[in-house]
Amino acid sequence: MAKKKSEWLDWIKALIIAGLLAFVVRMFFFAPIVVDGPSMLPTLENGDHMIVNKFSYTIGDPERFDIVVFHATLDKDYIKRVIGLPGETVEVKDEILYINGEEVDEPFLNDKIAQITNNQVYTFDFTMEDIPGEYQTIPDDHVLVLGDNRSNSTDSRLLGLISYDQLVGETSIIYWPPNRIGFTKE
Repeated sequence: MAKKKSEWLDWIKALIIAGLLAFVVRMFFFAPIVVDGPSMLPTLENGDHMIVNKFSYTIGDPERFDIVVFHATLDKDYIKRVIGLPGETVEVKDEILYINGEEVDEPFLNDKIAQITNNQVYTFDFTMEDIPGEYQTIPDDHVLVLGDNRSNSTDSRLLGLISYDQLVGETSIIYWPPNRIGFTKE
């Protein structure tokens, strides 16, 4: 009888420890998120299930073209791509991204932009002055984010610049549906 009681206590301890470890990992390191909407097409599709690395920006800063999750409102997180970094100016003119006046290739958009026909616009032209807040350059601890589906994305062009405090983490792993399992391409 004592042996059976000891086994039960061991099982209960193991389950409590496993639960605490799962809580710590979910709270501080990794979390699931589901893509909601078409704003990151063609890179991410509506319904893609992804893992968010919450730890990545604790030890480092965002880099250009990272796909990030951030708190857009008190109850809604968005997934977008980092385009502009602190100290930079960003402009799009005639479907070309300029950082500090220099042309920057966006390989994840090349196929979409190649499909554009006359009178179609994929990314409407904008400059830093068009971003809410009227910044000349991106301030410290902020990034400019855009969705890959530029004509259908609520991003920095409407929300303004995103502070590092709003960032939940970086995401690059799709784990569901099975035919989409893998890493996102840059």
